[in-house]
Amino acid sequence: MIKNIKANHGLSFAAIIAVLTPGVANATDGYFAAGYGMQNIGMGGTAFAVTGDGLYGANNPANGSFSDNEFDFGLNFFVPGRTASRTGNAYGLNGSATSRSTLFPIPEFGYNNHLNDQITIGLSIYGNGGMDTAYPGGQLNCGFGPANLLCGQGGLGVSLTQVIVAPTLSYKVNDSVSLGVAPQFAVQQFSASGLQAFTSPSITQSPNNVTDRGDSYSFGAGLRLGGYWRVNSLLALGITYQTQIYSTKFTRYSGLFAGGGAFNIPANFGAGVALHVTPTLLLAADYERIFYSGVAAIGNSSGNHAQLGASNGPGFGWQDINVFKIGVADQVLPNLTLRAGYNHSDDPVTAKNVTFNILAPGVIENQVAIGATYNLSPTSSLTASYTHAFKNTLSGATSHLPGGGIDSISLTEDELGISYQRKF
Repeated sequence: MIKNIKANHGLSFAAIIAVLTPGVANATDGYFAAGYGMQNIGMGGTAFAVTGDGLYGANNPANGSFSDNEFDFGLNFFVPGRTASRTGNAYGLNGSATSRSTLFPIPEFGYNNHLNDQITIGLSIYGNGGMDTAYPGGQLNCGFGPANLLCGQGGLGVSLTQVIVAPTLSYKVNDSVSLGVAPQFAVQQFSASGLQAFTSPSITQSPNNVTDRGDSYSFGAGLRLGGYWRVNSLLALGITYQTQIYSTKFTRYSGLFAGGGAFNIPANFGAGVALHVTPTLLLAADYERIFYSGVAAIGNSSGNHAQLGASNGPGFGWQDINVFKIGVADQVLPNLTLRAGYNHSDDPVTAKNVTFNILAPGVIENQVAIGATYNLSPTSSLTASYTHAFKNTLSGATSHLPGGGIDSISLTEDELGISYQRKF
């Protein structure tokens, strides 16, 4: 995004959202959460053909017709580990930094209620995804004193949080088929710091709206559609599609994101299968496609020859990804169900875009999960899950800084969650 170094320097609903997600979202596929709902998270995020979790509005809105009347309250504790480094720069702009370790508490809520034999309504509130980096400054000397890895002043990083409120309607066509719809109302928060090297008028069309502008909020809406087919007592299939969530602009960062601060939430598609091998043993598998390239701020190459903030301005260069999930649940005792799962996704970041993705190192590819549900009574239960995302590192030629070199970014993640379910 830059070719040389320049040292330049309301709502109550929004308040509720700020409390719900004070940081970054769950273990991630790119920056989307790997799973929604504690039971589904414990199965590697498999959910499109799996019923029973109250957060189906985040997965497949048709599943409500075949789920019990219940509400879910959950809390995830998420810890990401992020590092970045540069070697081989001809001008000595080499260094490494580790983003501060932070424990992020992330609540979730789900509700499902059968109004009659055909109509079911529900509500899901969840963190769709996010990214957080907070590297200390002072690793480099960019000619004006201590600087961060992108030759800005002070700490370097971004904070992106996305929260979605999804009322759901599920219609039971017959005893084996249902259709569902869930409007997606989104609130996004973004902030950036330490990007003073990108504030030259030759680099951005809005120099005063690139960095250190505090929190900026965006509001948007989209639609998730779903279908569910219980083929027989053993086999179920599910399919879902979410449109882009079209959002207002991050006006405080109109000189950073392509389109004057535009940052829609990408569209995605998913399909799944669930197989009840025995009355107590469930196997599930999902496929998901996330269309990151459809949002200019995310998908535009960081090497685009245009000003930051322009419609064709540089972005993070993320590509569309495929996500594959498998999971198993086994009711080993009348009041105890154990779960496990595996999640694999493509890396959305490409080597030629590594430098700017120091800000957003969403390079996780492999995750494993375990979980358990303990029935406290016939109508109440506790569910716990743990997910570990294995460390992945991506390297590429340094861009945007003179002297070249090799930049590397790494990410690992751990998440522990617990939820309470109550049937009624």
